[in-house]
Amino acid sequence: MTKDLDQVFAALADPTRRAILAMLLEDDMAVTDVAEPFEMSLVAISKHLGVLTAAGLISQEKRGRVKWCKLEPDALRDASIWMQGFGQFEPVNLEAFERFLESELPDVVEGAAPHAE
Repeated sequence: MTKDLDQVFAALADPTRRAILAMLLEDDMAVTDVAEPFEMSLVAISKHLGVLTAAGLISQEKRGRVKWCKLEPDALRDASIWMQGFGQFEPVNLEAFERFLESELPDVVEGAAPHAE
């Protein structure tokens, strides 16, 4: 469980990856659509998606010629349980998580680029 938690928290530590998660809260997206609002190469976005996939926060599947990304919200369960052990955190509520991401990254929700590489 520790390795998995390390991967989840490491993935969440980057603002670009948090922005990608915020985008995927709405719906599944093609990799090219995920990359569109960011001022970085498709290769750089693919690396971010690889980190999110390795952490289990998203899944990727090929549909025809297009690779799609899907949010996997259950991946936050272990992190939520771990934080609950401190007694000051509540379980992860996806609606609350979405509101948090929107408040932290309002430009991303509106489609602006939050981070350049």
